Parts: sequence; structure tokens; C-alpha cells
Amino acid sequence: MATKKNKITKENIVSMYMNYTLENGEKPKSVYLFAKLNDFTEVEFYTFFGTIESIEKEIFKMFFEKTIALLNKDDNYANYDMKSKLLSFYFTFFELLTANRSYVSMHVQQFSDQLKNLKQLTGFRKNFKDYIGEILTDDYRISQEQAQEIQEKAIQESAWIQFLFTLKFWLDDESPAFEKTDIYIEKSVKLSFELISAAPINSLIDFGKFLFKEKTQKK
Repeated sequence: MATKKNKITKENIVSMYMNYTLENGEKPKSVYLFAKLNDFTEVEFYTFFGTIESIEKEIFKMFFEKTIALLNKDDNYANYDMKSKLLSFYFTFFELLTANRSYVSMHVQQFSDQLKNLKQLTGFRKNFKDYIGEILTDDYRISQEQAQEIQEKAIQESAWIQFLFTLKFWLDDESPAFEKTDIYIEKSVKLSFELISAAPINSLIDFGKFLFKEKTQKK
């Protein structure tokens, strides 16, 4: 009696792809060859992915999803303030990257000078910016409603740029257990929250409104 073949999952394909690229130093030449080598069909591949390249985008999205799942297992996480949530995200996410450092280094290091435009990060970029929007609290929102949307987009974009700098630092980090990256994360997150504090922005807006009022009253 023939042995029933195990059902192929998205996670299986991703794992096979990562192993293939690490062992061969390059991506598979075609979906056909990749599927044949790993004993599944092209039809099964196209159930989850449209191209070989789309697997690479999915890998970073899966790192993100795994990070969020791990964070939510901590009963205290929901009660953390925004800064603590972001720190927890960074430390957890980079632990996952470290566990897969050989793959990440191979596929990202060659683009390290142009990380912002790296196609592999497009799906992850959206998820990350959405996450920043979700954890953004009123402590960091300016009080003027009409300016909040602009401010939130600016915070999301600046957080993304900070992430890219952190990723580049981690890629170049040669310290034991990447301890310098941990220090970098702590200091950069602390600085970013000092810079986005809503208090000085509100004061600046209030001062601007005062000057405008004074100017119009003198006319």
C-alpha cells in the first residue's frame, strides 16, 4: 500500500526554500525544479505563492506574525505602554532574525546600502507601520485633531526608518550574542520617544495660534 504524502503547507514551502538557498547559495532556477526536488507539485506551490520571489516577501511577513504571536502570549504585554511594547517587539523580532541569521544575511546584506527599497521587505513594511499605528497612544498624539493624521503617518514612517537602521546595525554587528544590537535598540528607541513627545509639539502649535491671533487682532 502506497504511503500517503503529507499535505504541503505554506510553512513547508518557506522552510524548503530557505534550506535550498542556504545549501546552494542561490534561489531555485524555476518553480518546476524547486517543486520536483522537494517532492511536491507546481499546483501545490501556486496554491500559496505566485512566484519564487514572493516567497522571500512572505518570509519577513512570517517573522512579523511570529513576533506578534509570541508577544501576545505574555499576559502583561497588553498593559505595556507604547515604548515597552516597541522594545518588546524589537527584542523578539531580532531574536527570530538571529535564529535565521545565515538566511537573512545572505538575502539582505547584498542590499544593505539600499534597504529602504528592498522588495523583500514590502509586505513586512506595511505590517510594521500598521503595528506602530496600533500601539500609538494618546500620550504621543498631539491634541489638534486635524494634525493627528499627518503626525501619525510621520511617526510610522520615522519608525520604519529607525527599523532599517537597526537592521543594518544588526547585520554589521560582530559582538558576542549581538549584545551591541541590544544596546543600540534600547538607546535608539529611547531617543525616538523623546523626539516624538507630544508636549513640545502641542506647545509649538499653541504658540503659533497665539501669534496668529495677535497678528489678526492688530489688523
